[in-house]
Amino acid sequence: MIGVDMTPEMIDKARENCREGKYKNVEFRLGEIENLPVADNMVDVIISNCVINLSPNKKRVFEEAFRVLKPGGRLMISDIVLLKELPKKIKESEQAYVGCISGAVMKEQYLEVIKNAGFQDVKVVEETHFPIDFVVNNPSTEAIMKDYGISLEEAKEYANSVASIKVYAVKPK
Repeated sequence: MIGVDMTPEMIDKARENCREGKYKNVEFRLGEIENLPVADNMVDVIISNCVINLSPNKKRVFEEAFRVLKPGGRLMISDIVLLKELPKKIKESEQAYVGCISGAVMKEQYLEVIKNAGFQDVKVVEETHFPIDFVVNNPSTEAIMKDYGISLEEAKEYANSVASIKVYAVKPK
């Protein structure tokens, strides 16, 4: 198993957790998801949880995933996507970035990028919509509302714009 993170602190934390758990056959590499420190056709499975939405170059991320996966390798992603566009003032806010919303793209666009990288059998295996109360009463959302003068009614409308999806895809053999 290979874990990749772009910060030395998270690599150190992962190694510490690995030692405490006495896990074997695990290594951690410093790197970015747009340029994985892994050889071509080396990986059986890629798992990513709510990270790709933070990358400004999702096309490159999925091209890299395709490159490092062995033929027949699988991709399992959990990420945040948009069901309808958010206003520019929200997408550009610092709080939306921290809340993993500002980097999210439209669901159809996200899936198309995966397919265009060469993956097959691209399937959304789960889709979760966030309850309005969860979104509206979230401290990050409250900060965005305050900073950008967004009313409660507008926030409720935007709450229906964001979803979490789990996507499965395969690199052809």
